[in-house]
Amino acid sequence: MTFWVLVMVGAVSGVTTVLFGFGGGFVTVPVIVWANTQLGPDTMRTAVATSAVVVCAGAAIATASTRRDILSALRGNSTLVAALGMGGTLGGLAAKYAPAALAQWGFVVYVGVTLIDTLTRPGFLRSSDAGADPSAIRAAYGVPIGMVAAFLGVGGSILTVPLLRRAGHSMESATALANPLTFAIAAPAALPLLGSIDYPAAAALLLGATPVVIALRRRGPKIPDVTHARAYVGLLAAVTIAMTAAAIRAS
Repeated sequence: MTFWVLVMVGAVSGVTTVLFGFGGGFVTVPVIVWANTQLGPDTMRTAVATSAVVVCAGAAIATASTRRDILSALRGNSTLVAALGMGGTLGGLAAKYAPAALAQWGFVVYVGVTLIDTLTRPGFLRSSDAGADPSAIRAAYGVPIGMVAAFLGVGGSILTVPLLRRAGHSMESATALANPLTFAIAAPAALPLLGSIDYPAAAALLLGATPVVIALRRRGPKIPDVTHARAYVGLLAAVTIAMTAAAIRAS
């Protein structure tokens, strides 16, 4: 896969980072797996490590570009942020040593279960309520969310966005708040994986993603809330199919 193809993939991940709160992991993990199948058992580890760097940088840029009034919903949640960071550290260590197939098929199961959950449990595919609960994610959830997200290289927003959504947040608010929570996971998760990163791929992905994230955060499209939620579910379905195909190919 050429450098410029990865730049374009990075641009797509920038769009999904802003509009859906995820993108680094859910776009880049399947792409890196497809691009590095020649690495054999190390393919998934490389994908997770590279994704951690891209997720970390993308989430930091998106957070810095988010309106302060939206970010204020996270005030008083320092315990949750610390728990996410602890989980991210543990998940990064697990990703370094666990069998590659476990992470690969774990990714497929993780996204597939979330897809089913958003479709079958009430609260996600509906217009947001007027009063959103800023404490929608309990601090006790932080460590397991961080561990699973870091182990699979997905950032954590796939869990935090539905939780925030069911607490009454609009899709705009839920996806924006997912970025600082993702950064809390990805930053410590990347440290144990530094030796496994595909640095040229990470550079290309960030080159494509960074300007897109900044531009969309400054002047993003206005999407109706329910349409936004349905698009989120559609993207989950597409990622599930892509990663299943990649896992079969690498097996």
